[in-house]
Amino acid sequence: MSVLFSPLALRSIQLKNRIVVSPMCQYSSLDGFANDWHLVHLGSRAVGGAGLIFTEATAVSPEGRISPDDLGIWSNEHIAGLKRITQFIQQNGSVAGIQLAHAGRKASHRRPWEGGALISPTEERGWQTVAPSAISFQEGQHPPEALTAEGIEQVLSDFEEATKRAIKAGFQVVEIHAAHGYLLHQFMSPLSNQRTDDYGGLFGNRIRLLLEVIERVQSVWPDDLPLFVRISATDWTEGGWTIDDSVTLAKILSEKGVDVVDCSTGGNVARAKIPVGPGYQVSFAERIKQEAGIKTAAVGLITSAEQAEAILENGQADLILLAREFLRDPYFPLHAARALGDSVDWPVQYERAKPR
Repeated sequence: MSVLFSPLALRSIQLKNRIVVSPMCQYSSLDGFANDWHLVHLGSRAVGGAGLIFTEATAVSPEGRISPDDLGIWSNEHIAGLKRITQFIQQNGSVAGIQLAHAGRKASHRRPWEGGALISPTEERGWQTVAPSAISFQEGQHPPEALTAEGIEQVLSDFEEATKRAIKAGFQVVEIHAAHGYLLHQFMSPLSNQRTDDYGGLFGNRIRLLLEVIERVQSVWPDDLPLFVRISATDWTEGGWTIDDSVTLAKILSEKGVDVVDCSTGGNVARAKIPVGPGYQVSFAERIKQEAGIKTAAVGLITSAEQAEAILENGQADLILLAREFLRDPYFPLHAARALGDSVDWPVQYERAKPR
């Protein structure tokens, strides 16, 4: 059996393979509610054989949404629609995960196919964004408000309450989103955090909010279920967050009981020069895994079974996250198994189409 199709135990959960559907924003919600689009989008990847399936970045508060059309979990009313999805995922042999997120200064934007521009508080569907410091993501944008002590406490409470709802909705994995220039990443990076209080300045202060979010999530999340944290391993910009910072943070996360560090990059600097190419972020997952002694997930232009298998065989990561490739092929795992010579169960409804 290939490594890609070998199981992986994470606390009480066993993934049937190492293939994970990465969180992918769909911008298709009304007032944060999951609907038929989300059921079919996520459910089809379960039918396709993925081991773990994450929702898109799911906002812990209305002002934490990237766009007005994002998925949310700030209300008990959101639970039923999400539970319908988790039940379908689990009935088809996959594990359901949720990514909890707050967009910070990158909130209140139009959907990508509507241009993606910031919606100012004075415009319809817009709202005032918040951040560690009153620094806009891009020049000329309406600036965010720096979070007060009360605002920080509200963020912590929002993550805790969202975690309680995630349990009721049937999720078995939680991932805290601290990447891509969203709120927790904004606190971590000196390029976006110019605070002079206990949440700014030195490294230990800049990671404080993330560690406090983890603590609040763990206070209600069952001990036997795994916790992931997604980070941007580098800002790709001088003076910003670095891979050395990420290794140091990952060691702390391991000590705090985090099970997997999901290793992405970038997103906090509008004009960062990123050398995009096949597997361009894998080396960060590898270094964090080797130096911090924690399981990692690799993501970023991984598009073939052979490429994914090589990453795992070489000990560069423990899990493979796919995003765009899963948009192109919801049944990637079934096709990957054939490419690697593995035998996997197809849905009985599709058995007659299984290659012989």
